[in-house]
Amino acid sequence: MSKLPDLFPGFESRSIKTRGAEIFMRLGGAGPPLLLLHGYPQTHVMWHKIAGELAEHFSLVIPDLRGYGQSSCPETDDKHETYSKRAMGKDMIEVMTELWHGRFMVLSHDRGGRVGYRMALDHPDKIYRLAILDIVPTYFVWQETAEIGISKFHWPFLAQPSPLPETMIGKDPVMWLEHLIVSWSGGEDLSPFTDEAMAHYRAAIKQPERIHTGCEDYRAGATCDLTFDAIDHKSGNKIKCPVLALWGEGRKKGFVNNSLKVWQEWCDDVRGAPISCGHFLAEENPDDTLAAVLPFLMED
Repeated sequence: MSKLPDLFPGFESRSIKTRGAEIFMRLGGAGPPLLLLHGYPQTHVMWHKIAGELAEHFSLVIPDLRGYGQSSCPETDDKHETYSKRAMGKDMIEVMTELWHGRFMVLSHDRGGRVGYRMALDHPDKIYRLAILDIVPTYFVWQETAEIGISKFHWPFLAQPSPLPETMIGKDPVMWLEHLIVSWSGGEDLSPFTDEAMAHYRAAIKQPERIHTGCEDYRAGATCDLTFDAIDHKSGNKIKCPVLALWGEGRKKGFVNNSLKVWQEWCDDVRGAPISCGHFLAEENPDDTLAAVLPFLMED
């Protein structure tokens, strides 16, 4: 992994051991602390097109989630709690505490968005502003059973018991990666994604242990993550901090329908808007993503 292109020149590389994992991250910038969380099947590299401008305003912490990129792959468990968003969120709380960021903002995408909103529910004293890119809550997704069968097929597929999806993905992991990225984007090919970033994503997906942890992420989504969401939904526990929900209006498959309406059920204060692109907002349309995110993050 050390020979991969450096897409964050001038940023520090660092690893921090939490109680459950060792988290690799890039650090840079100055200002209020902002944690950037990536999704599947990517790594922290997905933020490289907007990190430079964000670093002009914020102290950035850009980690790989446990099981992804260059972070460690903790041993999995029968209940899949090792890769629950609650466990991943605890990693991030410990990382930010180690970096002396007692309270911070979060900008998050895809699976990282699920970590972000879980942290906001579990640790409302830590998160004071949350931006979420192109997801709706796990609880809501599992209610859309008809759409899951086709456009969100990867949810039940990746959640299948080991080693079925691991074996199938492992036969051609790069094909799997590229199929997902193209089908979730707003275009017909990989042109919105730099060769350097794709090199990072391909290197990670080729590692059998990271194929497995990616599946565990989704198994957690179908089990303990869903349970945690259902408990909050039933009790009326909502996200207290201001929330910005953005979504890609041009996504070909797995479109996030009625995103703002859904988030209004989960948040006390939420606003949102579509971005002209597919699922990968920060890479497909970094300019419009920044234009929407920066005013929200810089509000008093």
